[in-house]
Amino acid sequence: MKALVKKISEILGLWLFKGFLWFQSRPSIVKQALAEKHITPSIATDELPESGRPSKIRVAAVQMKLELIKQNHARAYAETIYRLTKEAVDQGAQLVVFPEDSGVPLVGLIPGLEELAARGFDSAVQEVSGGETKIADVFRLLSPAVKRIYETTFSTLARSFRVYIISGSAYLEDVDGKMRNIGYLFDPDGNIIAKQRKLHLLPLEADWGFEPGLELEVLDTRLGRIAFPICMDATYFETFRIARLRGADIVVIPAANNEEYLFWRTMRGIWPRVQESQVLGVSAHAVGNLLGMPFTGKSGLLGPLELTQSEDGYFTQADTFDEEEVVVGDLDLDALYQFREENPLNFNVKLYEKYLPGLYEKGKKDRIQTNEVDRHK
Repeated sequence: MKALVKKISEILGLWLFKGFLWFQSRPSIVKQALAEKHITPSIATDELPESGRPSKIRVAAVQMKLELIKQNHARAYAETIYRLTKEAVDQGAQLVVFPEDSGVPLVGLIPGLEELAARGFDSAVQEVSGGETKIADVFRLLSPAVKRIYETTFSTLARSFRVYIISGSAYLEDVDGKMRNIGYLFDPDGNIIAKQRKLHLLPLEADWGFEPGLELEVLDTRLGRIAFPICMDATYFETFRIARLRGADIVVIPAANNEEYLFWRTMRGIWPRVQESQVLGVSAHAVGNLLGMPFTGKSGLLGPLELTQSEDGYFTQADTFDEEEVVVGDLDLDALYQFREENPLNFNVKLYEKYLPGLYEKGKKDRIQTNEVDRHK
């Protein structure tokens, strides 16, 4: 009987918490907060051609400070994203890019989380669950509420400002029930025109219980042909090679580097990928300190060395690696196409077709055998 009473108490407690989350995440809260801003639509996107690629586009990379939302969650989150979007749009941005983990501040929906996580997020989860719950399960519980606030905020702002927005990403339950790190692309009508699942996970994310995506989205838009893989995806050359072979002109990387800043670490990411693939790049980094985890990075707009005035591969870049900034600049697609014509890349696709599937299959078998050996040690 005691066990039954305990189980009923647990079920009622979970039901009450889900009700609390539903109440805190009502879309009407976000819509009301943003309606009060009396947003003036931008005319910058109207200048883009209805068909065919534009000659040049103006892009903002938002270097967003990650901070726990502690109260008035939906309203406070919407107002933060509004402030950063407005700063970008006021400078003429047609595309506004937010960093990876832009939805993570909404874990503040958990009452008392900041106090629990004083020793680290992992420790807090283990303490609450008795060691039986993975971090992905915490995000699964929050997913419906986070999804409502997240989608309503970015959709409303894209439609109100009449701009394209790449939202960065949030940890959400996917349509197949798996937990993934998912980014969104919104058009100026506020429609979700694509979702991008993170393709390459950090070891930490895998340990937490998240799953990688298996599809790289490459889309034709009025901005040009765009891909927007997430953070660690830029560490692997295949991501950009696939994007380029599928016709991408612009590759956007929302990033959240959970580490102290070091220039040479940054060279593992988007910079070499842009050079070897001859695309235009956008990196938007998360900064700040969230639940004891530092985030650093310098956001910017990138291109082949020869196209940048400083010849360092950057059209423009953030001044800091740990402060909030909105970096705005132009990406010249006409110049990119001329550069490609004058400096063609000769991809040896027949070579890749011959070796790569076999190599990946061999690598998969080697990993399975290694894991089997490790399990028997």
